[in-house]
Amino acid sequence: MVTAAERALERQKFVCSLDLLTGLGWVPDRAVDNWRQGRASSLEAVAPVSADRLTDVMEIFQRWVESRGLRPSEIDYVSATRDRRPLRFTASGGEAAEKAYRLHWVSAEMSEAQRERLTTRQSKPPDLVVVLPVREFTCVSCRRDDADMLTMEDAGPLCLGCADLDHLVFLAAGDAALTRRAKKASRLSAAVVRFNRGRKRHERQGLLVERAAIEQAEQECLSDEEARARRRERDRVRRAAADEVFQRKLAEEIGVLFPGCPGERAAEISRHTAERGSGRVGRSAAGQALDADAVTRAVVASVRHEDTPYDELLMSGVAREEARARIRADIDLVLDRWRRPGG
Repeated sequence: MVTAAERALERQKFVCSLDLLTGLGWVPDRAVDNWRQGRASSLEAVAPVSADRLTDVMEIFQRWVESRGLRPSEIDYVSATRDRRPLRFTASGGEAAEKAYRLHWVSAEMSEAQRERLTTRQSKPPDLVVVLPVREFTCVSCRRDDADMLTMEDAGPLCLGCADLDHLVFLAAGDAALTRRAKKASRLSAAVVRFNRGRKRHERQGLLVERAAIEQAEQECLSDEEARARRRERDRVRRAAADEVFQRKLAEEIGVLFPGCPGERAAEISRHTAERGSGRVGRSAAGQALDADAVTRAVVASVRHEDTPYDELLMSGVAREEARARIRADIDLVLDRWRRPGG
């Protein structure tokens, strides 16, 4: 619990109950999505652990934040549905327990102005959500079964027509400035997501916004394209420098955990796992924090593909779990050798 809380606090200068529960793995990201989108009666209802265990860890969490001298800010949690109803954390809905979950604990180093800005940002209602379904659905209102987008309400899926969102236009993701400006100009908007089965989470595909908002945003983007191009180049150089520093630190950490790993191999593993946009472990919060387990997972992944016949087994039709079982001993041999200096 302390490890999960410390990581969140270091990463974002505040920590909350949701950071704790997701960091522990007690509430999966998909469950959080369902809860935020109003498809669960409470967070307890989607947690794969008992309410008693949640209560116990919240009591420990309370003692920990008090010992660290963190300052509380109460945040409003509302659903990503049209009615913006308050989200419940507990099945009972008791005010004391609900408030404990709503509190965000802020670093004492943060100024009052920074704290107010953080509270305002965190209390902002989430986007309305529209789903690009991965399988066919039937609208619970009009019984239409050929719509390509849906929203979820208590009664079930609704097509955009029945949800009064069919006048909006889809704006695909990809141009951050256009998306930001179109959303700001649109009186009504909704985030469009699709479930990624491989990563087991919903991923943004774009926005639904008013047509006039897109036209206005396009004009604004044309007027300052040159300035934004210069800014993008500066950001690219800055990100490249930051990536180089992180990859060097990651390679050094690999050397600490696996002193027998050749230096060039550690650098290769670092470059591969930390590649921006890859979704690999080096881009995760734990990887960015140089967590020992995350670093070890990156090394294991490299050994699996480079030092065992794992890929050949997959190509020959062997199931993934069986292939992993077959090469587990080979991985252990390499790791044992690399854990010894000069191995």
